[in-house]
Amino acid sequence: MAEQFDVVVIGAGPAGYHAAIRAAQLGMKVACIDAALGKDGKPALGGTCLRVGCIPSKALLDSSRQFWNMGHIFGDHGISFKDAKIDVEAMIGRKDKIVKQFTGGIAMLFKANKVTAYYGFATLHADRLVKVKQHDGSEVELTGTNVIIAAGSDSIELPFAKFDGETIVDNVGALDFTEVPKRLAVIGAGVIGLELGSVWKRLGAEVVILEALPDFLAAADAEASKTALKEFKKQGLDIRLGAKVSKAEVTGKGKKKEVVLSFADKDGEQTITVDKLLVAVGRKAASKGLLAEGSGVKLTDRGQIEVDAHCHTGVDGVWAIGDCVRGPMLAHKGFEEGVAVAELIAGLPGHVNFDTIPWVIYTEPEIAWVGKTEQQLKDEGIPYKAGSFPFAANGRAVAMSEPAGFVKVLAHAETDRVLGMHLVGANVSELVHEGVLTMEFSGSADDLARICHAHPSLSEVIHDAAMAVEKRAIHKAN
Repeated sequence: MAEQFDVVVIGAGPAGYHAAIRAAQLGMKVACIDAALGKDGKPALGGTCLRVGCIPSKALLDSSRQFWNMGHIFGDHGISFKDAKIDVEAMIGRKDKIVKQFTGGIAMLFKANKVTAYYGFATLHADRLVKVKQHDGSEVELTGTNVIIAAGSDSIELPFAKFDGETIVDNVGALDFTEVPKRLAVIGAGVIGLELGSVWKRLGAEVVILEALPDFLAAADAEASKTALKEFKKQGLDIRLGAKVSKAEVTGKGKKKEVVLSFADKDGEQTITVDKLLVAVGRKAASKGLLAEGSGVKLTDRGQIEVDAHCHTGVDGVWAIGDCVRGPMLAHKGFEEGVAVAELIAGLPGHVNFDTIPWVIYTEPEIAWVGKTEQQLKDEGIPYKAGSFPFAANGRAVAMSEPAGFVKVLAHAETDRVLGMHLVGANVSELVHEGVLTMEFSGSADDLARICHAHPSLSEVIHDAAMAVEKRAIHKAN
């Protein structure tokens, strides 16, 4: 007989574990199912984000940044050294230790909140019956008054560049190279491609990034994209736009394996040969094998689970959240949906404001934004005014030897309400939240301009940008 729960959550990634823990906090009996295994072959909660995404990539970004700074910034501070080396095995080991710490932390939180964990592959059947094929081959059945699907997403594989985990890899493989590749190609100049391309470039690889679209970071503000591209090229990242790859052929054996890439760009048909290929062309909902016939849950033409504005599937008691539904595939978006759905189930108000979800790319410099871009405001016919300020005129940024980038504040031309904030520079992954908070409270550019910011601090650039909206920035010729 199936064990009964108030809530059964399928998936223990950012969306799923937040939903499970919040539902348990609200007094519900909760089960959470996850299929992932760690590098040691043991269950590892936390989803792509904790195991092979957000957390491990930031660990490698920080390690590679330290190494890069030794050769490019330390000299400005009068610090000298000889023959700096990178121990890739130690760097990967540090990353793995951090991952284990955090995946183990989710298990501890489940135990503390009395969330029952099941490890295996779940399939949703009719009447909210969930069958779990566990890793030992046995099967258990659970039923939930409510079922929350948080199955996450998988890397998109190109038909001519199948992942082999060694020479042609996705983000998982690129996090575990045993040595710095001499030549690395990346297909896709999105978040994953830029971040992991930056990691291995800083450590000494020759990196070429092939992007099929003609524009760089089209989703970001055009001025921010232009500034970031200029900085990346200074660092030696070879970013080629309008480059459409048609073939990836692996040649050689063992350590002599290479990938011959064929692509076309403005200069015509070309080929390059590299040691490793990272395919980073996006992600797709992990819905394969998730829904049994008769479950009633529908998929969109993109393979995502169909939901309404409140993450309900239209099937009584069945919800879906995170990467497997519409909206940005961002861990923090999943966090908020998980909490919102748990609270809706408990009869509380639950809501996610998609207009104030921040975006961050953790390159050097970092890129972050929230709200509308200038192009979007123009396309929608919304009158606006803009104020910007460069980090090069900020005392703290210059003292840190990180003067690249700027902050731009976009406000409604009539009401002064902040409609967007766009940032390129040091630590803007933290600074963007001033924009998020201002927008959540329907604040104005003048509100930001009249808030005292500590001096010297990077946050002063936001203050100056807000003042520049009305052409009254003190440290800039308006």
